[in-house]
Amino acid sequence: MLNTWVVAPTCLPLVLRRCHTCASERFRANGKFRVNANHKLLDAWLLALCTACGDTAKLAVLERVHVRSVRPELLDRLHDNDPGLAAELLQDPVVQRRNHIALDWDGAWRLDTGGSDHLDREVIDVSVRFAARIPVRPMRLISEGCRLSRAEVGRLITDGKLVSAVRLRGKLSGDFTFTLKR
Repeated sequence: MLNTWVVAPTCLPLVLRRCHTCASERFRANGKFRVNANHKLLDAWLLALCTACGDTAKLAVLERVHVRSVRPELLDRLHDNDPGLAAELLQDPVVQRRNHIALDWDGAWRLDTGGSDHLDREVIDVSVRFAARIPVRPMRLISEGCRLSRAEVGRLITDGKLVSAVRLRGKLSGDFTFTLKR
């Protein structure tokens, strides 16, 4: 029987970017946007506050875009300060590159295993799904979901009792499956 685990965000991740005021490197996006129109051109920013000094950083979402080329529903979501849109934009590689930022997901996600009834089985087949592109070490997910130490997970991989089509050492942010034989 295939169990499904879901890695889901619990809040917006921290934005890693150097603060010009205090040299801190962490900003908290609160889901607020600023939209500015200059005649027919539109700019939009996602606002983030420095966790140390509270200074505001503007993360460019739209720059000098003709108003008519922006979808009306996107414009409505920007004006409504849609937190879902903020989450989407923070994970957008184009927005990350344009603003020279990275994301810190520590403490901003949870693993839902659907219960602990799978722990007593001899063979466990698990499909891990990511609700967002959250880079996590598969060994950490397996140790948390199966209530094993990370050292024990490493030994199971080495012994061939924990197998997957993907590399289990390192970080992943995409769906994968694994089989654990006790």
